[in-house]
Amino acid sequence: MSNEPREALERAPEARHARPGIRPATGWRGAAALQLEGISKVYGAVVANDGIDLMVEPGEIHAILGENGAGKSTLMKIIYGVTSPTAGRIRWGGQPVRMQSPGHARSLGIGMVFQHFVLFETLTVVQNVALALPGRPDLQDLTQRIDAVGRRYGLEVDPRRLVHTLSVGERQRVEIIRCLLQNPRLLIMDEPTSVLTPQAVRKLFETLRQLSGEGCSILYISHKLDEVRELCHSATVLRGGRVTGHCIPADETPASMARMMIGKELVPCRRGAPTAQGEVRFSLSRLTQPKPHAFGVALDNVNLDLRAGEIVGIAGVSGNGQQELLRALSGEAPLPRAAADAVRLDGRPVGHLGSAARRALGLGFVPEERLGRGAVPAMSLDDNALLTGHRQGLVRRGLIRRDAVRAFAQRCIADFTVKCSGAMAPASSLSGGNLQKFIVGRELLQRPRVLVAAQPTWGVDVGAAAFIRQSLVELRDAGAALLVVSEELDELFEVCDRIAVIANGRLSPAVPTQHTDVETIGLWMSGMWPQAGGVPADGQAEVRHVA
Repeated sequence: MSNEPREALERAPEARHARPGIRPATGWRGAAALQLEGISKVYGAVVANDGIDLMVEPGEIHAILGENGAGKSTLMKIIYGVTSPTAGRIRWGGQPVRMQSPGHARSLGIGMVFQHFVLFETLTVVQNVALALPGRPDLQDLTQRIDAVGRRYGLEVDPRRLVHTLSVGERQRVEIIRCLLQNPRLLIMDEPTSVLTPQAVRKLFETLRQLSGEGCSILYISHKLDEVRELCHSATVLRGGRVTGHCIPADETPASMARMMIGKELVPCRRGAPTAQGEVRFSLSRLTQPKPHAFGVALDNVNLDLRAGEIVGIAGVSGNGQQELLRALSGEAPLPRAAADAVRLDGRPVGHLGSAARRALGLGFVPEERLGRGAVPAMSLDDNALLTGHRQGLVRRGLIRRDAVRAFAQRCIADFTVKCSGAMAPASSLSGGNLQKFIVGRELLQRPRVLVAAQPTWGVDVGAAAFIRQSLVELRDAGAALLVVSEELDELFEVCDRIAVIANGRLSPAVPTQHTDVETIGLWMSGMWPQAGGVPADGQAEVRHVA
């Protein structure tokens, strides 16, 4: 890649802000909003950050780019006071400061949206938001403020709902709303759009540009390089815990930024045409379930056939029944025995069976929540591998074969390039993207006959995302049937052979990817889709609205 953008940045720092329509405000009496000098963080033998220098100006939207495990999240936690640096100094508004805690950081005007949500699941949305605000805010007034902010920025969520009833996308909205209500002077956003719809992303960008214009600085971590190019004034690239480059995203392409991040050319996912239609491996027939709780979504007459040798994608706005559908498919929410036929695996009724019994019959599952459902944070990687991989010869006559467990975990780490200190590392010590690679790898290595994957590349860097998507395609080519539930439309169009949409608990017809486009699927996500029975190539089918 040419060094011209980097050289131009060094010659004229003000050029970082020379983007039409995005002009950061001045302030702070000429001082940088945030300046890091030689920040290092060492965990035992692992150097997470190594002498990092960074300057963020008032009103600047500054991207932090890097692969999973490059040190981005650790650096943000240091700025926010979650952890202390081993060495180095932080200046805030030109003055040296030691971030003592997140509460101290918030008192200075620093807010953070975490990639792994920091929410109390047994409390309501409004109670979680209140905990981050100073004093003892009136909950009724705060409920109205949450409603107003949600409507204004397209981040609607019911303030009275318990957090454990929310989908991942809805929890992301809570994190963002909580930060916006703090009126921050510096907003740190770690993968804020990973589970937001395209419409919500556009609304969020409008909000961030408005905040930037008012003088709020923004540190923005994202693996979606097209978004970085559209939004950010400047970018710092980390690799192996060190700063390896700077650029003006507007002067780059996603490919050139990816090359800076991973140090080599990005290999795109290669998906050939599916093989001849195979047998039906997994089917849903009139799957209907009542709301699991007052704020849940009822599943209404869901029908789908999933064949060997194909990948079917399900798109939809978060909170439209994805969570309920996934629990019904995985076996976490089994049906009454009388409704067992509603879910069939290789022709066998399994609707009444739990998750363990379905796995024994060849079902693999990647949940949308990495910590808590995909992995136990305090347990080592080899113990987490045992959780779902014990049928791979890891247990004999009821006894755990530790050597086999370690070999399986190490194979997962090696094959999926998981950056960690080894198989004994606790799951909580991994970056979000690396833990995601481990969970996906754990399922793929078992070669399931049917794989249901929710948000398979959530928070994963561009190189790893391409690798995971290619691995899904290869599993399809080996004859497996795959169902991918994702809010990343680009991902669905890249790997899927057919796409359906879920809206208000109902599922649209699944249409061949080549017969539709992002705009059409976006329309369907609002509840408008053709009558069942197929979609003609000219797209002129009669549509209906799902109430």
